[in-house]
Amino acid sequence: MKKVLFVFLILVFSIFAIAAPKYILKFGTVAAPTQPQVKAMEKFAEVVKELSGGNIEVQIFHSGQLGDQRSMILAVMRGDLDMLCDTGPAWFADIGGMPEFGVFNAAYVFKDLDHMYRVMTSKMVQDMFNQLAKKTNLRVLDTWYLGTRELNLTSKVGPVKTPEDLKGVKLRMPNSKVYLDMGRALGAQPTPMDFTDVYLGLKTGAIDGQDNPLPTDLAAKFVEVTKYIVLTDHLIGILNPVINEKLWESMPEEYKVYIKKAMEVARYYMNYLVTQQEAELLNTFVKDYGMEIVIPNKEAFMKRALEYYSQPQFDKLWGKGMYKKIQNM
Repeated sequence: MKKVLFVFLILVFSIFAIAAPKYILKFGTVAAPTQPQVKAMEKFAEVVKELSGGNIEVQIFHSGQLGDQRSMILAVMRGDLDMLCDTGPAWFADIGGMPEFGVFNAAYVFKDLDHMYRVMTSKMVQDMFNQLAKKTNLRVLDTWYLGTRELNLTSKVGPVKTPEDLKGVKLRMPNSKVYLDMGRALGAQPTPMDFTDVYLGLKTGAIDGQDNPLPTDLAAKFVEVTKYIVLTDHLIGILNPVINEKLWESMPEEYKVYIKKAMEVARYYMNYLVTQQEAELLNTFVKDYGMEIVIPNKEAFMKRALEYYSQPQFDKLWGKGMYKKIQNM
């Protein structure tokens, strides 16, 4: 009897193993292999494969191998690409057709990292993510800290300390209304350019500067062709990794749990890498690249941003008083 039961159990487990669906997920990014988000994506792939017993395999395509940010977002919406790392509020506002997301990419809307996570994990934002999935097929899986964005300028510009110093400065921004508005809020002349073209743009003078977190400045080698880091701390940068909603809904519930848990592990790994690098990089920039670190009048930048975002157009886009509401959450 025991032998028969043992054989029966083996048969059941074998059938289950055969029946368990397998997924090979393509995960895209424009980031270079040395950047924290790619390392976090690799951690995600490792953990989700282990949790799923090998039934979820993730293939990572870095450095824009599958296209620029815009084309990959559209590919995920269509279902031609499974997952993407390079999304966030600005893209949801622009391509996703939900302008209310733009407030989360406004200069100085977040006070610090803890404040950002209080906001982005709130019921209000989770409800917005659900609406986004219904409207665009983009299912937000998590929020990762990309770093605090600082100004990074060429020698031509000189040391910038106030918004007035940025007048006429061609500051690269992603080709998104939200980011272009952020450039204007800082006092610059925002110039749309894809991330993969920024290094050459800085080198040739097509742009006078760009803004990114410090780890990105190093990983993308912008420090080789710029002179100044201006510590404006104007934006807590975030990424919202997404998956195609129809694919997500087709998955067994336990697979969704594996993906969410693996995303959480990757988030902590990403946040650790970014905060560690931010603590170390200023000294590296000065010693190894001869850059100058500028401490600006941050209050002047914050005042200008508040004045800029007080225009009626932003109440129409985001909801009345939303900028201040987010700051006070």
